Amino acid sequence: EYMGDLLTKMNVAQAVRDYILRIINDVSGMKVMIFDKETAGIVSMVLSQSDILEKDVFLTELLDAENRERMMHLKAIVFVRPTQDNIRLLKLELHKPNYGEYHLFFSNIIKPDAVAELAKADENEVVREVQEFFADYYAIVPSLFSLNVNTLPPASIRDLSTQDTERIVDGICSCLLSLKKRPSIRFQKTNSGVVEHIGKLVLNRMEKEKELFHQARRTDTPPLLLLLDRREDPVTPLLCQWTYQAMVHEFLGINNHRVSLRDAPNVKPDMKELVLAAHQDEFFDINLYTNFGDLGIRVKDLVDEYQNKHKSHQNIESIADMQRFVEAYPEFRKLAGNVSKHVTVMGELSRLIAEGSLMEVSQLEQELACSEAHSEAVKQIHEMLDRPQVKLVNKLRLVMLYALRYEEKGHSELSAFQDKLRLYGADQFALRSISDLIEYAGAQRRGGDLFSNKNFLSAFKKSMQRELVGVSNVYTQHKPLLDSILDQLSKGRLKDSAFPFLDASSPKDKAQDVIIFIVGGATYEESFFVDQFNKTNAGMRVILGGSTIHNSASFLGSIKAALGVADVL
Repeated sequence: EYMGDLLTKMNVAQAVRDYILRIINDVSGMKVMIFDKETAGIVSMVLSQSDILEKDVFLTELLDAENRERMMHLKAIVFVRPTQDNIRLLKLELHKPNYGEYHLFFSNIIKPDAVAELAKADENEVVREVQEFFADYYAIVPSLFSLNVNTLPPASIRDLSTQDTERIVDGICSCLLSLKKRPSIRFQKTNSGVVEHIGKLVLNRMEKEKELFHQARRTDTPPLLLLLDRREDPVTPLLCQWTYQAMVHEFLGINNHRVSLRDAPNVKPDMKELVLAAHQDEFFDINLYTNFGDLGIRVKDLVDEYQNKHKSHQNIESIADMQRFVEAYPEFRKLAGNVSKHVTVMGELSRLIAEGSLMEVSQLEQELACSEAHSEAVKQIHEMLDRPQVKLVNKLRLVMLYALRYEEKGHSELSAFQDKLRLYGADQFALRSISDLIEYAGAQRRGGDLFSNKNFLSAFKKSMQRELVGVSNVYTQHKPLLDSILDQLSKGRLKDSAFPFLDASSPKDKAQDVIIFIVGGATYEESFFVDQFNKTNAGMRVILGGSTIHNSASFLGSIKAALGVADVL
């Protein structure tokens, strides 16, 4: 119970951060920290390099780094995953130690025979302790985590990758143990049976490691682990996004909090690689889910605040004005690093949106995702395909959404769209990605009927504010399938027939703490809906996890990989 009540908050970022700080603080004196490539990423999600170096950590190293300098006066804290490869590297390390003593911490359950192998290898008696600290997942924000497994679940259990499946089970179990939860398990009934299979593996692990899971906090109603399959909602990862974190991921890509602007024109060298992490950037933390229109206003407020403090009187009305201001005042960039960073990101997002007519593309995407109007859809898609400024990949996504929406209607204009795409430069591989999507996640492959969901047909339009020149209204009608699942769950109406319990004896009471894991990957749009749900449902706390966090490019790339097609987009 060393973490007191912190973990009762259902906060994955806090759980991982507390584990890492405890590991560092428990070993006194000057030390070196040794990670593997995964744990280095896991730690970087919750602590900065300077946070670690402040704790008498002299150096951080990777376990597989060659020719490390011998420094016997230092203590080594090793934090790695308990993989066979890491055990092999540790045995070599212990055979010829570089440091005076070793404190071994594993991010998940280590097999007893691996511990025995390490004990045997420790001929120099430098190992002081071996412990398990369950931080085997990437905590993005308090209610969202990923495993950085970029593969989608296959169409049948027999095609499951053992390595990916083990990593998913390891990650889920690690998350449960770090939050001290022993949940009931429900799964989305699908044609493939993959999520049920993963649920059974998690249940088996909980049974096998009874003692560890026995430490779970007892609550009036047991927590719930709900396993979903990405295949059941292929629409959400295909759509343009308009909240800050989701937009950055869709248009620029976020990898372990890092954003690359290497290909962006007119960006200063010190802004080519940026870190956008809620735990070390207050503006980003506050505005994760702020829409694009409001975001421009908030960035402008920051610039205005700076101007007021420094008696500057530039007239700033647009994002372009902000960029010019940042360029003209180098001291502003030094004094307000975070502000200039966000001005730079906003500038690049605005450029991409304007150049690619992405607001118009997005509006049509929303109509395709949310409402049934075939002849109007056909007309609008033809018009959008004829626009030279719309990128080919975005034209393809529109046709994909059409193919999903009207797959069973018999009104297929697909061949006409494909002819037009071919005319504008699409090769056979690009065109094949449309049929790949249907093969992977078409109506025959999905268990539920995605488009009969009332949320998908509610065609209300929610406009964003237009208070900055250059930021126009966009539509955000779409709600992911997860939204209606959460709604039904909160009302105790989630059907057992569609979401069965793995253990029939599980109590059917409404769970207060829910961990939802999407096999095949979650999205930042779904994370936004979980955040909204947590704010408006005081009696429940939800954490979302996914094999990975998708944007449209990664989702389409994963479909190609799942079907064994070369990635061409």
